[in-house]
Amino acid sequence: MLRVGGIGFDGPRALLARHGLMLVPVADGEAIPGSFWGDTEAGIIGTTVYARADTPVHSLLHEACHLIVLPAEKRALVHTDATDSIEEEDATCYLQIVLADQLPGVGSARLMEDMDRWGYTYRLGSTRAWFEQDASEARAFLRARGLL
Repeated sequence: MLRVGGIGFDGPRALLARHGLMLVPVADGEAIPGSFWGDTEAGIIGTTVYARADTPVHSLLHEACHLIVLPAEKRALVHTDATDSIEEEDATCYLQIVLADQLPGVGSARLMEDMDRWGYTYRLGSTRAWFEQDASEARAFLRARGLL
């Protein structure tokens, strides 16, 4: 599992800034604010993403993408749980794979492997199969919002 400490905070910080988000590092051993899953998983509050060095990169991207797919006026209201919308969840998963290619040392192939290891499940059996063969609605959602 690729962790933020393995790629550093600078690349993710710059990527998130391009989308109007801020990345705040959390000290080792400290609780991550706004983390839905707890433990090492990234957290979100408003337009801020929180992560530790031991946070999986897929988690940081996933939580950031939850904020990116939301209209700007809704971002400020987010605390821990970004959505209960299947459409937004699918768009989030798709976008995190796309954005992984913008992080040196990550890439979409590696991110999809880590998503499978973590436990993301798709009806075609893998993240890659979903991304390549079954994500037309997620792509349409993102295109409609100018994110692809």
